[in-house]
Amino acid sequence: MNTFLSLIVNFLPLLIAIVAHEVAHGWAAYWRGDDTAKKQKRLSFNPLRHIDLLGTIVIPGLLLLARSGFVIGWAKPVPVNYNRLKTPGKDIFIVSSAGIIANLYLALLSALFFYLLPFIPSLPVQAFAGAFLLNMITINIILAAFNLLPIPPLDGSKIFFGGIRRPWAVNYINAEREGFIAIVALAFIIPAFFGFFGINFHPLAWYLINITKAAVSLLL
Repeated sequence: MNTFLSLIVNFLPLLIAIVAHEVAHGWAAYWRGDDTAKKQKRLSFNPLRHIDLLGTIVIPGLLLLARSGFVIGWAKPVPVNYNRLKTPGKDIFIVSSAGIIANLYLALLSALFFYLLPFIPSLPVQAFAGAFLLNMITINIILAAFNLLPIPPLDGSKIFFGGIRRPWAVNYINAEREGFIAIVALAFIIPAFFGFFGINFHPLAWYLINITKAAVSLLL
């Protein structure tokens, strides 16, 4: 029972956050004229349609085992055909921002529910709900801040450079393999390198933790 409750409190908020993030991308694309995600049945909140082995299970698990101080993850990206959008230059910003907005909305909604906790008569239920809502707030803020980074394939790369129709911008956005290597380096390789010399240097963790602390303080 304790393991089951722990999964609900710690893993379910991450699953909700990443599924909502991808569904928001899909709905935004559908609204702006691209039905690719709809045809592939990716507008569903069924998590089985969105789970990515690496991003949903392996990376979050490794970060928990490494006690990195933060947990991030992602779902299988929703397919978007940007050429089918009504106004591609503007709509790429809308579609790319949709996932981040969904996460911020979930964080705000969870904070509102957090203020209702004193009305729950049972203290154990209140504590359980409080832990769940706090994780919902924290994880959604972390996911929003993480995706705002201008590193491909993260949303920030398209938000900041998607409207620039220059070859260098297009090449940068499409450099997903190099971007993934950069993310792995920031999350694991650089901290491990400096840790070998006894230096505590975690650039990605520093960014995410400080953004999250500021946002949680503002909300709660």
